[in-house]
Amino acid sequence: MSTCPCHPVGYDSRTKDGSQPVCQLHAQGRFCPLVAYLGGAILKFTRNMLNEQTLRNLLTRVAQREQDVDDALAALRVLPFEEVDGFAKIDHHRDLRRGFPEVVYCAGKTPQQTAAIIERLAARASRVLGTRASAEHFEAAVARVPDLNYDETARALYLDLRPDEPRRDGVVLAAAGTSDLPVAEEAARTLDLMGHAPHRLYDIGVAGLHRMLHHLPILRQANVVIVVAGMEGALPGVVAGLIEPPVIAVPTSVGYGASFNGLAALLGMLNSCSPGVAVVNIDNGYGAAHVAAAINSRMPNSQQPLMSQLSREASGDLPSVPSPGTPGEG
Repeated sequence: MSTCPCHPVGYDSRTKDGSQPVCQLHAQGRFCPLVAYLGGAILKFTRNMLNEQTLRNLLTRVAQREQDVDDALAALRVLPFEEVDGFAKIDHHRDLRRGFPEVVYCAGKTPQQTAAIIERLAARASRVLGTRASAEHFEAAVARVPDLNYDETARALYLDLRPDEPRRDGVVLAAAGTSDLPVAEEAARTLDLMGHAPHRLYDIGVAGLHRMLHHLPILRQANVVIVVAGMEGALPGVVAGLIEPPVIAVPTSVGYGASFNGLAALLGMLNSCSPGVAVVNIDNGYGAAHVAAAINSRMPNSQQPLMSQLSREASGDLPSVPSPGTPGEG
């Protein structure tokens, strides 16, 4: 065992020029990312292994054109977290790895804990989201972050310092009933902060199926559809059986006793006969939105004019254009 210049610990190594022991990637002329593939093993570096000298070595090699920028970026993707008063470790580089900063699940946290975490996130990110937040959580957090907002329906606190930035179209967000709106709006708020503009279709449950059929042109033109439903959870399967886009089903805890706080809807969605249905956890609007954003981000952003026109058709502002396969057509 010997020590590579870029690491404070030793690894099985080879000598590049006979004078200095280096790890295998250095021997190949490459700088070691902080998660490196060496000899068939993944070496995961701890927080204590990253220090100022390590970063200085990395940046110096990039500046001197001795290090490939892509390899340096791979190293930076695993930079350490920030410790917060012993009760939280904030992953500030999740945005770099996942495309969106760490989201705070406020339920179970005290208002003071939530405020401290939100304050640290807001110091480095232009968009911050906290889900399942109470008014008390918001009051404590806004005292430290004055630009913070509270979405009472979605039960979310959020910061958006780029509100005028364009959003991508292509996500349709459907809810079976008005009682499902807290979960649906959690998804909507998440999508908005992730840079997407969901098209809302609310109160279109299976008890009045004609309400959903009225919006089939919009549903068919989506890149991805989120369907939120409680009770027996039938709506996602019905929608998926009529459209091509993938459907993300969100069971809610809405319903009487035998709904078992959303378990009936969850099991119904998991057992859907219609193909193309993916199911997230009960009341998890945030999780559904994150998946939808990942799908929509990889699609051509060409739906805006068509989706806008279809929306106007559905509201009666424009004459309807027949859609292939609509029930009742030959």
